[in-house]
Amino acid sequence: MSPAADAFDHLRLELRRGCLVVAVLAALRTEQYGYTLRKSLEAHGIEIDEGTLYPLLRRLESQGLLVSEWRDEDRRTKRFYRISVEGRHVLKRLLAEWTALDASVASITAPGKDRRGSA
Repeated sequence: MSPAADAFDHLRLELRRGCLVVAVLAALRTEQYGYTLRKSLEAHGIEIDEGTLYPLLRRLESQGLLVSEWRDEDRRTKRFYRISVEGRHVLKRLLAEWTALDASVASITAPGKDRRGSA
């Protein structure tokens, strides 16, 4: 693999990490267990493997952004996750930051624009 391809792969992973946090918090405004969360994200074009999802869920819960509980469903015990009150506040702030950052990047990358924002 070329150095440019290696750099792209690394930068792509960095970009995805932040996006995954926002996507998971937003998806968990509705309570779900891990498998349904993974399928829901996938249905929205965000593929995530279990080896990434479950550590992320544990980290977000340890940060107080999610709450979980074990429950029996369909003769199996499943851990259900949902966003916490603090998680809702953080998500709101992250979405505002996302919107501002997206507008800035769109402005910088718009065709015909130089670095000062003029054509």
